[in-house]
Amino acid sequence: MHYHITVADPASHFLNLTFTVSKVDQEYLELQLPAWRPGRYEIQNFAKNIQNIAAFSHQGDKLSIEKIGKDRWRVATRGQQEVRIAYNYYANILNAGTSYVDAELWYLNFINFALYVDGRMTEPYRISLDIPTAYQVATGLKMEGPELFAPDFYTLVDSPVLASATIQVGTYQLEGVDFSVWMQGKQKPNWERILDQFSRFSAEQLATMGTFPEKDYHFMNLILPTAYYHGVEHRNSTMVVLGPDDEGEEFYADLLGVSSHELFHAWNIIRIRPVELLPYDFTRENYFQTCFVAEGCTTYYGDLFLVRAGVFDLQAYIKELEVYMKRHFENSGNASQSLLESSYDLWLDGYEKGIPDRKVSVYHKGALVALILDLYLRKHSNHSRSLDDVMRILWERFGKPFIGYSLQDYQQVVEEVAGEPLDWYWERCIRGTEPLEGLLNEALKLVGLQMLVLENGQISLSLQADEGSAQHLSRWLSSRQPASQGEMGAGAL
Repeated sequence: MHYHITVADPASHFLNLTFTVSKVDQEYLELQLPAWRPGRYEIQNFAKNIQNIAAFSHQGDKLSIEKIGKDRWRVATRGQQEVRIAYNYYANILNAGTSYVDAELWYLNFINFALYVDGRMTEPYRISLDIPTAYQVATGLKMEGPELFAPDFYTLVDSPVLASATIQVGTYQLEGVDFSVWMQGKQKPNWERILDQFSRFSAEQLATMGTFPEKDYHFMNLILPTAYYHGVEHRNSTMVVLGPDDEGEEFYADLLGVSSHELFHAWNIIRIRPVELLPYDFTRENYFQTCFVAEGCTTYYGDLFLVRAGVFDLQAYIKELEVYMKRHFENSGNASQSLLESSYDLWLDGYEKGIPDRKVSVYHKGALVALILDLYLRKHSNHSRSLDDVMRILWERFGKPFIGYSLQDYQQVVEEVAGEPLDWYWERCIRGTEPLEGLLNEALKLVGLQMLVLENGQISLSLQADEGSAQHLSRWLSSRQPASQGEMGAGAL
């Protein structure tokens, strides 16, 4: 399989693509465009951005192509062993899951525009980019000159590309893993600060999980002059769009928060994946009930790793906890859906406001129930067991062999770590809809924290730790990483 990608007129924002399919041995060739993308569990209908499509033989003769579904086409091959599909794609939206091209930037998410052939998704792909010679390319794919290589379609569409003449990169290495931080925008990154803090939280995650799934990892950041906050996880990279580019403390807090969150996804969802998502079916919804694990636990750990690594202080961490609490209790504290129901219904309306008091956020409530579980495990084992053990077991049993876990698998692992049934947790936190204030404050009491609901309905988190709770607080937030950190280097490219 081969893709050739050009941009004839950058001002038009159109990608021009030629998809070559070799070894064709059937009378009709059916081509499918994905209807959704990993990390965003809703139908997105990328086919609406294709303006023209045509099919040709190796010799250039036109072949018949007809649309047989909203994002599916059939080509009459006429005995040809090689078929070329020529089409264009309008790439004019900037967020962490789209594609965009202009005179200064190529930003490609292959999931938006790459066609595939049923039954041939595991074959290797070669991608030729007709980019300006001054451009540098950031991607998790293997690259040789202007060509990229993917071992299969699943890797291709989970590996975005960011390319320009002004992109900058800083690097560091931990436990034999090469990390790159790519920055595209008009800001002047403080590389010493960025690489120090990124290496700290990366080391903390590696120390907690034991091994990293990949040999290299790329933090790809597109920094805008306007306010923005969006990140998407990928196989060995993340795509982040942030703004404004004022480089103030709020900017760095956002950069660190989203980057730590997305890095943990390299384990939790990329490899520790719900069994319903193995393999991805890109033609329709892939319903699953455990997004509260995939996103809730990741949201909880994203900031926890930052405070464990010494990147956030206690006050900064309490501020982030307050954010989750405010967003949950002020927006959906009395919602009628459970976490299981809202996980399933992501495909329906999970990324929009929706009607009042219906759904809960798998991110915010998911993070709070992860906190409740973690502190419960710690309290009843004097910190000898925690949610860390749950995540490590999921990694060893389901992530490394890449076999997918079920809701029942998750429940079994949690209760194995707890050493007891946890019916109260599943019924009250996961399957139930009761308000969480009581359970949350019961858990927070261990570490001297209390959530307060003020007279105006606002949420505040108070720290009133005595000697005993202060010791529990310290053990909860203590680092797991070794004293030494990785080697760092920055290249302003």
